[in-house]
Amino acid sequence: MTAPPDEIVAKVREWAGHADDDLRVAEHTLTLPEECPYRLVAYHAQQCAEKYLKAFLVLRGIDFPFTHNIARLLELCSEHAGWTDAIKDAEELTPFAITARYPGDDEPVSEPEARRAIKTAAHARDTVRTALGAENVIL
Repeated sequence: MTAPPDEIVAKVREWAGHADDDLRVAEHTLTLPEECPYRLVAYHAQQCAEKYLKAFLVLRGIDFPFTHNIARLLELCSEHAGWTDAIKDAEELTPFAITARYPGDDEPVSEPEARRAIKTAAHARDTVRTALGAENVIL
């Protein structure tokens, strides 16, 4: 398989870099000694998964809507990849894209939920990174 054009690889790397930053922020936030904002941990975990899926779509030249809906992004990816079922649980992160950022009637995010969000996002990241590597995109 030939390597994708340099400008596409640069865009994919940019999306992946932003996604990695989100995961680092989520993981670091858990180390706060007190009053950890678990909702923000979950938010950044969601952003990591979302941006990695969008990185794959950029690589494949697939237009995607402005959405935080992981299920929709997985659906778009699944038309061009066989790995999407392996990270279907990432759909659970979608609500954190909005509810964790704004006040409202939603339940607070617990520490176990925040930790699970990080684990889910990391699994999505690893899966997409493997797929990108198979497409000759080295991050």
